[in-house]
Amino acid sequence: MSSNRNTNFTRRGFALGAVAGLGVTAACGNGVGTSNAAKIDARVDATLDQMYSLYPNTRDLASKATGLLVMPLVTEAGFIFGGAYGQGALRINDVTVDYYSTLKGNAGLQIGAQQYAHVLFFMTQDALSNFRRSSGWAAGADLEYVIQNEGNALAADTNTLTSPILAAIFGQAGLRIGATLEGTKYTRIIP
Repeated sequence: MSSNRNTNFTRRGFALGAVAGLGVTAACGNGVGTSNAAKIDARVDATLDQMYSLYPNTRDLASKATGLLVMPLVTEAGFIFGGAYGQGALRINDVTVDYYSTLKGNAGLQIGAQQYAHVLFFMTQDALSNFRRSSGWAAGADLEYVIQNEGNALAADTNTLTSPILAAIFGQAGLRIGATLEGTKYTRIIP
């Protein structure tokens, strides 16, 4: 019986150690600990340039939005339990007005790590105001994705999209397949 306990403890310890190791390794290139506003703004500029270059129709979508939350690099890792972290900026009329971090935790059958960028397009003033007033806003299943996986073109005609908040996920790299923002929490930070 005691050897079974040791085996369970060892498996549990291995799983927790692997998650911590993946998280630390994956976070190294994520800017964790470098919350400098100038660095975040430079990454936001580069991310928007990349998105507009890869998906030119997003430029029109951005011009219709009341605000954009740009998360240049989100690192997600998991081994049974997983999480994601990144930093970015909220832009209104092409000007940074606030900085945000994103955090996501999950459990279930998962293994691997990936990095990706994402942009939230706030299409109504109400959606933007609700986001800015919240102390910690969480993305729900009601997000409408305009780009979700690398290689996919802009989903639907941008004139037919009706959700108050649209999401674009792109620039994926890593061992995991697909990315979703459901359950992702955004919190205002001071760089």
